[in-house]
Amino acid sequence: MTYCLAIKVAEGLILASDSRTNAGVDYVSTYSKMHIFGKPGERFFVLLTAGNLATSQAVVNSIKRDLDNPHAEISLNTVDYLFDAAHYIGDISYRVQQEYAAALVRAGANAEASFILGGQIRGKNHEIYLVYPQGNYISASPETPYLQIGESKYGKPILDRIVASETRLEDAARCALVSLDSTMRSNISVGPPLELAFYRKDTLSMERHLTLEANSPLMRRIQRRWNDGLRRAFNGLTRFEWEPKGD
Repeated sequence: MTYCLAIKVAEGLILASDSRTNAGVDYVSTYSKMHIFGKPGERFFVLLTAGNLATSQAVVNSIKRDLDNPHAEISLNTVDYLFDAAHYIGDISYRVQQEYAAALVRAGANAEASFILGGQIRGKNHEIYLVYPQGNYISASPETPYLQIGESKYGKPILDRIVASETRLEDAARCALVSLDSTMRSNISVGPPLELAFYRKDTLSMERHLTLEANSPLMRRIQRRWNDGLRRAFNGLTRFEWEPKGD
């Protein structure tokens, strides 16, 4: 399992992912689930992946192959809109899954993979899209300006309570890190290193890309302050009418 999320605010995009692909008693493996494409000044894309690792790798390799082929019928260099890019990735994913499906079913495995695509093409708005295993896709909305794939339930509450279209980019990034940390605390299959990408609208290039281990100073400070804040909030909750005053 994995956990990836993307947040769209007026200032730009935040994309975040863990790197754990397998977690057992005596074996943990990691693999980056964040892939960056584009031409600086023209177009910028970040692709987050979750699900079957072979499917995800095959999709990413197909994208790279098309980018290297000047005669490719379609690629991330030729699409005019971000939803065209989401459609293109969905088509590749569905085709790859069909190739693997029969063998994986016989082995009791699942070929499905999900993706989040974020970015901007010059002259267009910055956007994020969730591409489902079936190849179809959705975009974020002003009411719910974030998308998640993988183990999403543990990290959802802070996003619902804090993130809005007017949220500052750095605040959205802090929400993403707390969301990832909350998920790691509840599910061993999600783990570091964490990747965090900052994209400021209309720049058409990455502003910052952080890789954070669990014991990094930034993560430790965020964890400590979040935990302390939750305890203070809990201790300040209204008491039941039968409790002694002052308790």
